[in-house]
Amino acid sequence: MRATQARIHLDRLKKNIETVRNRIGPKPLLCMPVKADGYGHGAIPIAQEALRLGVAVLAVATVQEGVQLRKAGIEAPILLLSIPLPAELDELAAYRLSPFIADAECAEALAAAAGRAGVRLPVHLKIDTGMGRVGCRPETAAALAAYIASFPSLHYAGTATHLAKADSLTAEALGYTQKQLARFNEALDAIGKAGFDPGIVHAANSGAVLLHEDGYFDMVRPGILLYGYPPSAALASVAPVEPVMDLVTSVVFIKKVTPGEALSYGGTWIAPADRLIATLPVGYGDGLPRGLSGKLQVLIRETLYPVVGRICMDQCMVDLGQDTAVRRWDPVIIFGGIRGALSAGDLAALVHTIPYEITCTINKRVPRVYC
Repeated sequence: MRATQARIHLDRLKKNIETVRNRIGPKPLLCMPVKADGYGHGAIPIAQEALRLGVAVLAVATVQEGVQLRKAGIEAPILLLSIPLPAELDELAAYRLSPFIADAECAEALAAAAGRAGVRLPVHLKIDTGMGRVGCRPETAAALAAYIASFPSLHYAGTATHLAKADSLTAEALGYTQKQLARFNEALDAIGKAGFDPGIVHAANSGAVLLHEDGYFDMVRPGILLYGYPPSAALASVAPVEPVMDLVTSVVFIKKVTPGEALSYGGTWIAPADRLIATLPVGYGDGLPRGLSGKLQVLIRETLYPVVGRICMDQCMVDLGQDTAVRRWDPVIIFGGIRGALSAGDLAALVHTIPYEITCTINKRVPRVYC
């Protein structure tokens, strides 16, 4: 096994699920997104453990992700969050995925595929209340609900929206989310008045779980929160969670450099004095952003040391100073939930992105080790 590993702590996942459950209460169902290979944590092991811990529904972004779960023996409902291609519909129906329907064309195509497969396919009506991505307009939701219900091969199983600014505490964002929820409730009322049961109603993502109790409805869909990160830094103290992934490696080489010697591509770092330099077998080919060059600090023997020079595809270098207790083969924490180490959120802040991107881009060549 490689020195560089992504260690996935299932006990932390359990704590995070318990934290969310304690916040939302016993009634709403929990839907856990496991798209993008479980946000980089490994979709199948995460899904299996999440279902064991009380998650009722899984969510994916592609038909292939859903099929992978089904082939692993997972029978739970699987929401398909993105619009599939026409060529994917027969497979979608055969593996009993639950797609979103955003317009009449989508309903017709899914009904035909379900008919060919000989199944009654559960579908969820998606309403665009302000995300501007996928969904029908709120004022057309009742008509689309009626159209879905007209197909014997479709089961109108749920109604959903997605909240665009639910992770922000600004007055503008709080107001925007309330407007979205108001539009959603108006559409739900219209669906009910038209004589249709909206099924499982769901809107709350991680931000809404923390800030908008009126958005819980029948089910919540927290993603990044269950993987151990608040959806925004401002919400870190609202419901503390623990990072599920630790990215670790080892010191594989130590050398001494003298004043004036340059390191790595471009020679962007020059030793100001005698230095001991450690080489680590991890780089941007593993998903460690090259943009962290000269910014990242890693934890070795309970001390943070700076990464110096440009991060390479497969390796990077660390300045251990003029004297050090660090030895070859010592373990190194790149990020995670270990005390004293940086988190994926810290790395994200250094390169002006979000922790989702940091964990999702850890390459498949990095072994996932479940503990």
